[in-house]
Parts: sequence; structure tokens; C-alpha cells
Amino acid sequence: MKIALFTDALEDRPLEEILAWLAADVPEITEVELGTGGYSPAPHCPLRQLLSDASLRRQWQQVIADRGFRLAALNVSGNPLHPDPAAARSHDADLRDTIRLAAELQVDRVIAMSGCPGAGPRDRTAPHFSGGAWLPDLERIAEWQWLERVLPYWDEIAAFAAAEFPALRICLELHPGTFVYNTTTFSRIADVGEAVALNLDPSHFFWQSIDPLAVISVLGARIAHVHGKDTRLNPDAVALNGILDNRWPQPADEMPWTFATVGRGHEADWWSAFLRALAEADFDGTIGIEHEDPFLGPEEGIIESARFLAAVMTSAPARAGATPGPE
Repeated sequence: MKIALFTDALEDRPLEEILAWLAADVPEITEVELGTGGYSPAPHCPLRQLLSDASLRRQWQQVIADRGFRLAALNVSGNPLHPDPAAARSHDADLRDTIRLAAELQVDRVIAMSGCPGAGPRDRTAPHFSGGAWLPDLERIAEWQWLERVLPYWDEIAAFAAAEFPALRICLELHPGTFVYNTTTFSRIADVGEAVALNLDPSHFFWQSIDPLAVISVLGARIAHVHGKDTRLNPDAVALNGILDNRWPQPADEMPWTFATVGRGHEADWWSAFLRALAEADFDGTIGIEHEDPFLGPEEGIIESARFLAAVMTSAPARAGATPGPE
């Protein structure tokens, strides 16, 4: 397994400067994941320019290669199913153009989100996340969303991706607030085809009481990318308010949970078990550090996460029965 950095954490710095810093100070990181649109401001990947200008595309690729890095993935997490048609068109265009750029670059991983529609055919305002349906007003919304919006869209996108670049895997991040957020919803969308895969980010599971190791045991064959991010639980806040808090993410010290630098939410033993489970599921790809710790600056958090993951990789067998050591 290799370690990458999702560079949006350093969006105020040019890509060349980030690569120079990583090469000098964070040798554990050998790959990068770059935002291209959707929710990402895309600070390091000018999507449309790269698509339209082959010469610029080659120069941009050379900047990454000359520093000794591999481009592991493009990240276009957004909401192409937004009930506001203008928002949906924008994120859909970002997704399709990212797929096209991935084909040009021969980058076989695109990170995305399933999106979340409105509550019905006339809803043109805000997405409706149907996380619970026992109240009469909420019944059957999820099934309408699935049949009328989610399945038709992703069935078509899977076919589009397969035609553009057969090796491409669109790796959906299971995130509450999007339709596909847990094992059951991913298992449902996985039927659209192999073009749709899983980006496993354990941080989104911890605060929902989902066990990432159990998820791997069920969905391991569809994992094509992993995010390195932890979650810190605040037991006192959970005792008072549970894990749902509409003030999130601030004030961070009062939240029931916050994202954390890898190792600051769960210790090395847990991460070692996580890497072993991934290896046993035949995952040998990239773990992309996504820094969102509110208590630690990005540079410090990136260095700490990278060193922690590298140390765990060294101590954990790559596969059951294998000799300890990184691949």
C-alpha cells in the first residue's frame, strides 16, 4: 500500500510548493490525490484547461512526475443529484469532465459521492437525506429517491465511465447526507457495474457506530481507494446530545465528534487491524490522507498522519502469513 495526500488541505499553496515540501519533509507520502470540482475548490487541478490543452496537460503531469510523485486519484465529491437544477448541472459536468480527464491522464481512480436528491419531484430547494423514515412525513422518500433519481443517474454514469475509460473506478465515499452512506446502500448501487467502487473512509463510520472492519468483510472486493482520516469522540458531549448535532463542526470542543489526525482517535493496534483487513481483502492500493482535524494545523497533521501510517504499515503484515514490512 502507498500513502498519498489529498492536497485540498493545503489549498492556499501552489501545487509545486506542496510537492517540494512533501519531497523534503514527508518522504512517507509518494502519491497525490487532487480535487477537480464538486465541493472541492480544485486549487491544484484546472480541470477544463487540462481537458482542452494537451500541451498544458503534459506540462502539468511533468511537474508531478519530476518531483517523484504519482497521481493516484482525482476527487470530484459533490452532489450531481441536487434538486436545484443549476447545482445538479454544475456538479454533473464536473463529474463527467473529471472522468474524461482521468481517461486522458490514465488515472484509474476518481473519488466521488452519490449525491442526494430532494424529497420529491417538485422539490427544487435543498437535498433531503432520508436517514430515518418512521415519521409519516418521511415514509417512502428514500425509495422514491432511489427509483427516480439515484439508480437512473448512476446506471448511466457507470456506462459513461466504462465507455470513456474501462479501467476507471469511480470510488464512492460513504458519507451521511448522501444517499449512499453505509453498507446496505452501497450494496444496492454496486449492482450498476464494476465502474462503481468504494472509497473507504473509516472516519465517517466511527461516529455512526459502524465498524469499518465489518464493512471490509462485506465490501472488501469493491474497495478501490482508502482515505486516511480518524475520528475523535467526545464522551461527555455524546452523553448529553448523542452523535447528531446541527451546530457541527463548531465549536469543535463541544461537538460529540470531530475528525482527527490518524492515530488521535484510534490507536496503532486498531489501524494495524484495519490494514490487515484491507490486505486480506486483496487491497494493495492507496491510502490518501485527508486532513480535517480542527485541533491541529494541516502541515503538522499531515506529517503526523503520514508517519503514523508508515509505522503501522511496517509493523503489520501485508497479507495473512506475510512477512512484516511495507509493499
